[in-house]
Amino acid sequence: MKILLFANTDWYIYNFRRSLAEYLRDAGHEVLLVSPSGPHGKRLVALGFRWVVAPMSRRSLNPLRELFLIFWLRKLMKQERIGLVHGFTIKNAVYSSLAARLASVSMRVSAVTGLGYVFSSEDRLARVLRPALRMVLRFALSGRGTRLILQNPDDVRLFIDSGMVAPEKICLIAGSGVDCARFAPNVAALSGMERPFRIVLPARLLWDKGLAEYAEASRLLRSEGLAIEFLLAGMPDPGNPASIPEALLKEWSEAGLVSLLGQVEDMPSLYNSVDAVVLPSYREGLPKGLIEAAACGRPLITTDVPGCREVVTHEQDGLLVPVRDSIALAAAIRRLHGDRELCRRLGAAAREKALVYFDERIIISQTMAVYDELASGG
Repeated sequence: MKILLFANTDWYIYNFRRSLAEYLRDAGHEVLLVSPSGPHGKRLVALGFRWVVAPMSRRSLNPLRELFLIFWLRKLMKQERIGLVHGFTIKNAVYSSLAARLASVSMRVSAVTGLGYVFSSEDRLARVLRPALRMVLRFALSGRGTRLILQNPDDVRLFIDSGMVAPEKICLIAGSGVDCARFAPNVAALSGMERPFRIVLPARLLWDKGLAEYAEASRLLRSEGLAIEFLLAGMPDPGNPASIPEALLKEWSEAGLVSLLGQVEDMPSLYNSVDAVVLPSYREGLPKGLIEAAACGRPLITTDVPGCREVVTHEQDGLLVPVRDSIALAAAIRRLHGDRELCRRLGAAAREKALVYFDERIIISQTMAVYDELASGG
């Protein structure tokens, strides 16, 4: 079977779905990867994949441009004789499913990996777009041969309660998985190091990842004289309306509130060089950064919101704090700073949970079960 994987960036395919693409290829399927242009496309090609650049602008609201993309996808699917389409992130999931329906592709899988800007933001533009997106989603995800993959129970309830998707078409799969052999604890990385307590927030640099609260928590703890290094690992995302201005990031850096690492290639080494990992997000599908850090045996601090609370159970493998609460976030960081035994216990439990629930082999197996169900006419 020829399978098309469509994502909003080549970075997403390379970092989140490369293992799935490799598994499909090794199983004998022909895999076509589609995304907007980007620097990771060459890496995908170097791995032996066909990668096609889509004429897509993530921030476009031009109806003609969006229709052109849908019909471009339809043409590509017909030319390539695609048997199954799998779209990732909400816009790509909708567009690929619409195009596949128009191209008479019999199997359509849509993975909504987070509700995105339109559903998670209270900006006026997001509120205006929400009803239209609900209507389009309802049409795109209806019909035979469709499945919607969601990553946490809260999103499942939202889609069912809104009537956008029939319950029998929804599959709950916990994220994209992580290679627990590559992301593993390295005790030697921290032993014998004389340095401040170090924490890192690994994410795209967006407001809704809780970066403002992270910077404010740093300000609060610095005023107490605590030696804690706040790291940021990630890049701004100009294609997202919630991207934080680079000028503000520079201001935080120059004030000593955060250290900007940019895009980090060797994330296992980074996780193993810090004492804890923090993600004060406003809402997630299932945050891969937290899962990677858990696999490395790091204690986690995150918010008690959909997606994050599926990774962290409070006091068992991490600490949960209220959303948009920099004081509570600072208190949780202060607590880990003062209790290394707690750090060790939470980190060990986080590693065990990653092995049981989030290993990529488990996630790929669950994804293949969805494909097989559709292939058998289910």
